[in-house]
Amino acid sequence: MLLIATRPLPVSLPTLPTHAPAALVRLIPPPPQPLAPPPVELEPLPHVLPTPHVAPHPVTVDASPLPVAEGQTPAPVAEAPSAPAQDRGVPALPVAPIEASLAYVANPVVYPGNALRQHLQGTVVLRVLVDETGQPLEVTVMRGSGHAELDRSAREQVLAHWRFQPAIVNGHAVRAWASVPVTFTLRG
Repeated sequence: MLLIATRPLPVSLPTLPTHAPAALVRLIPPPPQPLAPPPVELEPLPHVLPTPHVAPHPVTVDASPLPVAEGQTPAPVAEAPSAPAQDRGVPALPVAPIEASLAYVANPVVYPGNALRQHLQGTVVLRVLVDETGQPLEVTVMRGSGHAELDRSAREQVLAHWRFQPAIVNGHAVRAWASVPVTFTLRG
């Protein structure tokens, strides 16, 4: 009996399935192609005579939250290089805004409170479209200060509160584009 008890028992191995379950493969259809944009029809631009561009005087703002005093400088006169179209017997074309250096009539700037608390400084260069009365119509940021808060504040303040002396061509006020730097600095 001892022999039977010491005899090794047969090892039973687990049985493996004879086939693996099939993997489900589902193809995803490609997205539809976007529609082509409609063709753009371009009209020729009117001929605009070049005008000299003189850089404007920069505006500097100190850290006080009070408005900066209004500056007053004479406005330069932009002269057209040739006689007007009416003098030559040709009907006048609508005049596009010219590039000019414009004097400030009122340029109040208030340091933004959030920027003041964060000690933000920088210079924003704005491109301003000024109408025949000296009021800004459009203001875009040409070169930012590196701080969105200063850029946004300078743009909004120029559009809402600044006034310019309009550009003059042949004795008449005309619309003009000008580059306007606005500097925000803290006193050290």
